Amino acid sequence: MFGEVEGTGFEVVDDRFKACFVGHARVERLWTGARWSEGPAWFAAGRYLVWSDIPNNRMLRWDETDGSVSVFRAPSNNSNGNTVDREGRLVTCEHLARRVTRTEHDGSITVIADRFEGKRFNSPNDVVVKSNGSIWFTDPSYGIMTDYEGDRADPELAGRHVYRVDPQSRAIAQVTNDFEQPNGLAFSPDERQLFIVDSGRGHIRRFDVGADSKLSGGDVFASGGGFDGFRFDRQGRLWTSAPGGVACYAPDGTLIGRIRIPEIVANVTFGGPKRNRLFICGQTSLYAAYVTANAAV
Repeated sequence: MFGEVEGTGFEVVDDRFKACFVGHARVERLWTGARWSEGPAWFAAGRYLVWSDIPNNRMLRWDETDGSVSVFRAPSNNSNGNTVDREGRLVTCEHLARRVTRTEHDGSITVIADRFEGKRFNSPNDVVVKSNGSIWFTDPSYGIMTDYEGDRADPELAGRHVYRVDPQSRAIAQVTNDFEQPNGLAFSPDERQLFIVDSGRGHIRRFDVGADSKLSGGDVFASGGGFDGFRFDRQGRLWTSAPGGVACYAPDGTLIGRIRIPEIVANVTFGGPKRNRLFICGQTSLYAAYVTANAAV
């Protein structure tokens, strides 16, 4: 069932992609059995990966030491995006509870954000933590549109935006106002830019981050649809879910290569001891491939 998968592989679009993998590198299917996999987060200290199976209302855990998969949390409030903060704590977007939470080292859960100006969020989707401890997350309406990934509900907020939680005051600020459906997001390696997917329009946008944490710009970095979650490597290349699997973009916005996956891909993250293993959340399965790139953070 597991191991190298037919129909997968590295596809060079631009010669620059040849430096991103070794010739004998292959894609492996590590596990299958989910309905919709999302939000992979790597825990270096424990050598395991946590990810969400949204419709099944659970989070799963893959152990690098023995390849086993177990249930990390169930129910999970239809968790979606996950990340790890600088103190090694899990930060999670929950569709059902319409909030962002943090799992403390003792296992207790702290609510980071569940309302803005007294109104409930739509369904927080993806989240990143900046080096200063601020938490940034997207809030599209996917989790309240049907009962499949949460509870169907009318939105309380006008629009679908990106928010920032201040690390000291915990104050929440809306940082965008012109997205149709904000989705995946990640900072550039130097944190001077924030890249955000607008799934409603099918592109990835690039914003400059000011000293006051306000965003400016917002030009289209990549277009073509199918984008969801993504991560950067140390050289500033962007690895993202895309039609056919995973797409890799050079810092100048050029598509340089793909990793073919035989099902829809929702998100990716880097992990492993050297942070050079790309974990890929396919719709029903968890995949991985070793690359020559290393995670930006």
